[in-house]
Amino acid sequence: MTTFTEIREALRHYRLFTDTLDIALVYYLFYRILLIIKGTRAYQMLIGIGIIVLVLIMSQLFEFYTLDWLIHSFWSQIVLAIVILFQPEIRHALARVGQRHLFRSLSYVESSKFIEETVKAAVSMANKRIGALMVLERETDLTTIVEMGTDLDAKVTKEILISIFLPYSPIHDGAAIIRNGRIVAAGCFLPLTLSSNLSKSLGTRHRAAVGLTEESDALVVVVSEETGEISVVSNGRIEHNADATALRKTLSDIFVKKKKDR
Repeated sequence: MTTFTEIREALRHYRLFTDTLDIALVYYLFYRILLIIKGTRAYQMLIGIGIIVLVLIMSQLFEFYTLDWLIHSFWSQIVLAIVILFQPEIRHALARVGQRHLFRSLSYVESSKFIEETVKAAVSMANKRIGALMVLERETDLTTIVEMGTDLDAKVTKEILISIFLPYSPIHDGAAIIRNGRIVAAGCFLPLTLSSNLSKSLGTRHRAAVGLTEESDALVVVVSEETGEISVVSNGRIEHNADATALRKTLSDIFVKKKKDR
């Protein structure tokens, strides 16, 4: 009865506009923080802490006194150990809060331009049988992948993308990472998929594209050096034989139309 009384008392003092706005702001801030650390070891750490807290609540609810005592006894040591082990990730995430514009989004014109340049580059490299691996970042942060490559921070253009993947380029073997319409890094190595369902005829580029999209929501454009085929990879699935029209539509559906609807 006490709980229901407290709930009624809280609802009686609830300020519709102010409290609703307060809750919405807290929810949005937590959401943006999760996006910043998603895909990093800090994200896994956060999930681990959440599980420990859940077990703690359950132990109190069902009166598991031994388990409750154990968690409370080691809680301070657990938190200290996590802070020490994940110090680089925590420091990096806090730094990115100040560096990254949380409200950054591309305009319709900017999105259309970088998509058109990406499509032109893919078609041109396919015609010349130049292998390429272009990763378009979405909500999942790919900083851990970017840090393994060569920093660029260049505007997406057909010419720059082609120059990256020319056979004599020192960074042509890796992937180019595109974030907010800019090439942030190239020569990045992606995690290979362990799936046995892929055709044995597919090379390392396709397996790397599938591997990354199994772990993130990124979209990857692959150009085969052997066949000149353009493939689009997302959610661990490959769409083969994408021509300029199909590729443009796929990218626009994700990076343009959704922005127009907001």
